[in-house]
Amino acid sequence: MYQQRGFAHRVGFGERPALLIIDFIKGFTDTECPLGSNLDAEVAATGQLLGLFREHSLPVHFTTTAYDEAMVAAGVFVKKVPSLAHLKFGSKWVEIDDRLRPVSGEVVWAKQYASAFFGTALGSALAAQKVDTLIVTGCTTSGCVRASAVDSCQHGFRTNVVRECVGDRSAAAHESNLNDLDAKYADVVSLEEVVSLLNNLPR
Repeated sequence: MYQQRGFAHRVGFGERPALLIIDFIKGFTDTECPLGSNLDAEVAATGQLLGLFREHSLPVHFTTTAYDEAMVAAGVFVKKVPSLAHLKFGSKWVEIDDRLRPVSGEVVWAKQYASAFFGTALGSALAAQKVDTLIVTGCTTSGCVRASAVDSCQHGFRTNVVRECVGDRSAAAHESNLNDLDAKYADVVSLEEVVSLLNNLPR
């Protein structure tokens, strides 16, 4: 139905990709935290991409979600999701998962809401780096990944969400949101496709 009505076409890849790793922080990847779930496979797949981006000296951006002690910056969001109170600056839960630890030159954007673009300078930074394609990984598919992918499209980037590199607490929400993103805002692509793209870039 989507295809018949003019949805789900391809945006493809441009010439200058950047990797966005959304909220693969300890609070979401460690099941000891109430917000966490088992995302080992998704973190490992993202690590593979991260290595290739570093080999090609391409831009890499991370996000964390972190709040002040009084949770003022959480606004009404914390009323909807009280467990967000675990994500305070200085807590281990807001740290990037050790398996994906950032290196010099890679920015970690601290955000308070779902989209990596909302309240941050991510869009301006990507423009300054002459990025035209955003490769999206992270969690959760139905929350921060979806919101960031929609905003990426609205900022004019060719947006590609890597299926093996995004995860959610709910399998149903994961699949539903991937289907909807692929129909309207982004290309949902395989890890193999992105690896091939990167390996074919001029060194």
